[in-house]
Amino acid sequence: MKLIAQSENIEDFLDSNYIYVDKTEYIYNLTKNYKRVFFSRPRRFGKSLTLNTIGTLFEKGVEPYFKGTWIYDKWDQNKYPVLHLSFLEYQTTDLSEFKRRLCLSIYKFAEAHNIKNLLEDKEPSVLIVNLFDAMKDEQRVVLLIDEYDCQLTANINNPPLYDDFRNCIRDFYAALKGKKQIKFLAVTGVTRLKDVSIFSVGSDIKDLSYDHAFSQMIGFTREEIQKFYIDYIKLGISYEKHIKTDSVTDADIEEFLNRMAEQYDSYCFDEFYENKVFSTYSVNKFLQAIFQKQRVVFGDYWYDVGGLPSILMNYMESHNLNINNLLTSEIAIPYNDFVNPTSLIDINKSVLMCQTGYLTLKSEIDRDDDVILGTVNREVRSALFSLLTLRIYERNVSPYASGKKYVLEQGSTDDIISLFNSVLAVLSYDKYPVNDEPTLRALLQVYLLGKNHDVRVEQHNSKGRSDIIVNFPKRRVVLELKYTDKASEEQKKLDEAEKQIIEKGYGLENLGDRDLLQIACVFNGDKNKRQITIFKTVERT
Repeated sequence: MKLIAQSENIEDFLDSNYIYVDKTEYIYNLTKNYKRVFFSRPRRFGKSLTLNTIGTLFEKGVEPYFKGTWIYDKWDQNKYPVLHLSFLEYQTTDLSEFKRRLCLSIYKFAEAHNIKNLLEDKEPSVLIVNLFDAMKDEQRVVLLIDEYDCQLTANINNPPLYDDFRNCIRDFYAALKGKKQIKFLAVTGVTRLKDVSIFSVGSDIKDLSYDHAFSQMIGFTREEIQKFYIDYIKLGISYEKHIKTDSVTDADIEEFLNRMAEQYDSYCFDEFYENKVFSTYSVNKFLQAIFQKQRVVFGDYWYDVGGLPSILMNYMESHNLNINNLLTSEIAIPYNDFVNPTSLIDINKSVLMCQTGYLTLKSEIDRDDDVILGTVNREVRSALFSLLTLRIYERNVSPYASGKKYVLEQGSTDDIISLFNSVLAVLSYDKYPVNDEPTLRALLQVYLLGKNHDVRVEQHNSKGRSDIIVNFPKRRVVLELKYTDKASEEQKKLDEAEKQIIEKGYGLENLGDRDLLQIACVFNGDKNKRQITIFKTVERT
């Protein structure tokens, strides 16, 4: 059985017997149809491997690394030297050091390829032009730039340094425009920003971030997972069902893929909202864990290792995210805000969440209409609200009682209210004050989702909608929340909550054989209380 890749270098796939999900047809079409391209994707999505694959093809050809792939008998390009610049390797807090390291990479490239008479300079934009001038007339170079926006995202809270890096990077890309010495140019990053000249009017770099034809070039499709990882899928099913791998049926495989899709699928980078992909990083980690742990665990790998980008943490230091917006299934963004973000300093918050992978397309991109965004899948939804809890709550409150059992799953009503009051007590009230019922509901939902509970907010039934429903295999907890800032109103509000639960039958829909715990409760927002002060278990008749 081939190993799951732990490298972003295509040469290691042959040497280490790694699985390679064949994306070479996309790369062939990319290099045939375009000369200069840009594509954005979230972190840990496969951008670096894609650039490395392109570079290997141009520099070394198909032998021996691409034997057995789609491109093997079709690649007909000559070999070219490749200048591969990864901005992740360069300084993010010192502009002079950034320039020095970038220039050093250009000098080393010139030396390695025997390019003589290169005029020295400390400005990368000047030095790259000097490199082209020093090349012979017939010489061409493939230029690959990975994570172009690393220095910008690191300085989102430092506008002066952000501007310094932006000007340097903008000048560098301006120097590349129209240069005949560039055989092929590819740039990747997380963000798409007009203020660095890549996407400005007159730029000759084609932005393919949401191009339909290349929407599945990065990321795994369901069909690719079934084809290339079938041995791991069968292994997982065999552990779950306690059967041999050769006894696994097609129906077993489909059911397993369905569960994988719910957890890791549905990223959309398609302008027509047709093609979707799984997270490459999460799929690899999930399947690798099956082999290593000999069991199936649907982990949240996006957040634990690869899904907490510094850009969001930096952004949240100086901005409050709109919680109520993030709790909705659809967020409408003006077309121009989505397509033409100018700067990280003033980018639309939801667009930034999309570019970093916490939200994704939920509609086609139509210049005459808003662009709809929403959360991606269960893994990312959990990561999103885990991220929010870091911002909203000043310290962690464990959702567990003794023995690692969830309080909501096995605790009494008193236990559950005590948990919620502990959560509300560590709230950053100066940044997220609780002044009404919707805010109270949203903040509790953020906590519960951040702890990976199966939460339904404002769950509809034929008679109305409940505030919060939390599902467990053997229990359903229903909360009807009321808000007041006057002690004299508490009992009246509690009576209203109880009446709603009884009359509307909250939690009864599709209950199955679960136990149902219905709780009416009142939060007093007076600055001297700020807690659930009165509550009641609703008795079913």
